[in-house]
Amino acid sequence: MLEEWLAPKAAALESRGLTRRLRPRPADEVLIDLAGNDYLGLARDPRVVEAVVDAVREWGAGATASRLVTGTTTLHAELESSLAEYTGHSSGLVFSSGYLANLGVVTALGGPGTLLISDDHVHASLVDACRLSRSRVEVVPHNDVDAVTKALAERNEPHAIVLVESVYSVLGDAAPLEALAAAALKHDAVLLVDEAHGLGVTGGGRGSVAAAGLAGLDHVIVTMTLSKSLASQGGVVLGPVLLREHLINRARPFIFDTGLTPASCAAALAALRILAEEPLRTHAIHTTAARLAAVCNVTPSAGAVVSVPMPGPREAVQAAELCLANGVRVGSFRPPSVPDGISRLRLTAHAGLSAADLNRACEVIPTAIQQVS
Repeated sequence: MLEEWLAPKAAALESRGLTRRLRPRPADEVLIDLAGNDYLGLARDPRVVEAVVDAVREWGAGATASRLVTGTTTLHAELESSLAEYTGHSSGLVFSSGYLANLGVVTALGGPGTLLISDDHVHASLVDACRLSRSRVEVVPHNDVDAVTKALAERNEPHAIVLVESVYSVLGDAAPLEALAAAALKHDAVLLVDEAHGLGVTGGGRGSVAAAGLAGLDHVIVTMTLSKSLASQGGVVLGPVLLREHLINRARPFIFDTGLTPASCAAALAALRILAEEPLRTHAIHTTAARLAAVCNVTPSAGAVVSVPMPGPREAVQAAELCLANGVRVGSFRPPSVPDGISRLRLTAHAGLSAADLNRACEVIPTAIQQVS
């Protein structure tokens, strides 16, 4: 039965060049990696690795249970307070992934009586959160403050949440946070900003919300992942203390999920300390991103992601394969992963890239694009 059900779907994807395949990588792989999200180059930093080893020796391999049973350790509490202090918020609550953080906060605040106004380019985790929230959802054009304001003004619901990303994960462009926050405040609504691609990258590392002077405001909520700049795993919701207490009692992805491992907490804490002590890492991201954008003849990114449009999905895959054959790994994004339907190469600038590796990447990538276009 599954053969009859799934084979036609697989054939349809293959015919359009949209089939995705897993490619396990070895630990000792020798490549210039411009596809991963290790923005600060800390995933293999000895200080981060040692913090993980120490945590495993002290706490063991897992959290042992959900956060409300025995899964909350002193490491979780330290991580939550450290993240809140660094980014300028009153409190934080750590989830097992950034995906679950978005699901948790939106579904805990949503429901009948809450309108969700979602930017057309938000991450899949926010899209799924909207679908599960039982709220009325209005999707507005990308970065359209007027459309957001209109939706807020015309709503019948007593509550509303505007959902955006500070830096968008595919196009690498920035949200107009000040204008969105002002519109939300005027219309008695909440602004929820996913800073997955802002933490460690924008605002001197503290994120775009802090840079805009919006951190700590009562009507602004921030979510972040720990798996990019902080080289770990997990997610966090940052905001007022009352929000944290509400999520502890109402967020199902928090209540019914095993806690983030102590090792992941320790890794994120170590990476956060390095971020605070070594701000030049953030500067290096933007320098590298600007150079990659220039050689690919595209607009510089607001964050670490450099997005290069390709003629189609097959050309995107072919260009990525040519880069890989020449020792450079780049991302290949195709529908439905791209919000505008345009297949793209996705290059990730990171602080750990050497000058020689950057020079090599700047030779290989434009050549590959030219060969397939």
